[in-house]
Formats: sequence, C-alpha cells, structure tokens
Amino acid sequence: MVFELTSIFKDYMQGKEAVPVLKDISLSVDEGEYVAIMGPSGSGKSTLMNIIGCLDKQTKGTFIFDGADIMSCSDKQLSEIRNNKIGFVFQNFNLLPRQSALENVELPLLYAGVSKKQRRERAVAALKRVGLEDRMLFKPTQLSGGQKQRVAIARAIVNHPRLLLADEPTGALDTKSGDQVMELFGELNREGVTIVMITHEPDIARCAKRVMYIRDGQIHSGAFNTRTETAEEPAAEEASAT
Repeated sequence: MVFELTSIFKDYMQGKEAVPVLKDISLSVDEGEYVAIMGPSGSGKSTLMNIIGCLDKQTKGTFIFDGADIMSCSDKQLSEIRNNKIGFVFQNFNLLPRQSALENVELPLLYAGVSKKQRRERAVAALKRVGLEDRMLFKPTQLSGGQKQRVAIARAIVNHPRLLLADEPTGALDTKSGDQVMELFGELNREGVTIVMITHEPDIARCAKRVMYIRDGQIHSGAFNTRTETAEEPAAEEASAT
C-alpha cells in the first residue's frame, strides 16, 4: 500500500469559527494504481490533494504514507517525503523560467544530495522517457504548453517516487497536448508508476482505472473505470473509498 487515509477531517478557522472542508474521508491507494479524484470547484479536492501530498496536515484522522504516520512527522521528515517519495505535476507547470529543461528536471536530485554526474544522467533519462531528448537545453519560454508539462512530468518521475500526484495536469493545455499528456500517464502507469490525479473534467477522469468523487468535502461512490466506460457522477450515496 502506498498510502491510507482513515476518517480524515480538515477544518480551517474563519475568525473564531472552525469551517469544515473535509469530512470523514477514507481512501487507500495500492502500489500500481491509477486513481482520479473528481469534483467541482469548492468540493475539497485541492485540500485533499494537499494532504495526500504532505503539504498540509489533517485536523484529525489517520494518514499513513509508505508506512509513516504523517501526523507525527516533523517538518524536516515531511520535506524528505515530498522530495523523495512524491512527484508533483501541477496545472501551471511550476518550472523555473531561467533554467533549461534539463536543469529543471535535475532540481529534485539536487535537493536530495545526488552527485552532479548522477543528476545529469538521471535527468537526461527522464527527459528521454517523456520524448524531449531534443529539447533538453531549451528554457520554458522556448517550449509549448505540452512540452512544459512533459518537462514537469520528467521532473516528477526523476526520483522514482512512490506516488505521482497530479493536480489538473491538462488544465492549461489544448486538447491535443492534453491527450498526449494523458497517453504518457497511461504508459507510466503500465510501467508500474502509482498515480493519483485531481481533476474536474470527466474525459480526463476516464483515463484512470478508478474514479472517486468528492463533493462538499465527502467522498462518494467510486467505481472501477476504463477508457470505454462512462464516468458519470453518481448519486449522493456515501461510500468508503477503499
């Protein structure tokens, strides 16, 4: 198992009042799974992503990531988990504009203390894996949106993370580029990469093997899914997403 959430609640304070954002969420993801978490704006999906990505902690409940109880981890331990065990892919790429594609992909390895020679070898291999061997020295301003996202994916996988966590990975892309990114995700998953993807788009969610729905801070009926099945939102039948 890569991670397990059990009875997760998350509140934010507005003045003296606690406002619930996540309400009793349970979700487990095994190694090699490809899961989409789908929901509208304000549903709590971004908050859930931040918790799964160890960017924030729950108010109560248990979150076990790769055997570690996240609530009891120090900031340093959380930073190590984020850098070594989670690969992030964001809607807006989050690339350093003055650095080349190769240098952007090397960054997680630099933070991890990997030697310069190994950093270069692994970054080159990751960029080749996403089909950008001829764009390694290009800066983000010289790349298309789809190419930028592939650089971001190369950066996410260069450390061989336990989890690839993608937040609206096609949100800033045209249809053709988005389709190429989703094809790449499918290939990575078939190679054994565990993927959790946050999206509000049914067509994108359909690419995953399991689709979970979040609404009003609660997980609702999730169903096993393939590219040939529909991904319509279920009725409000509450279910544990394990």
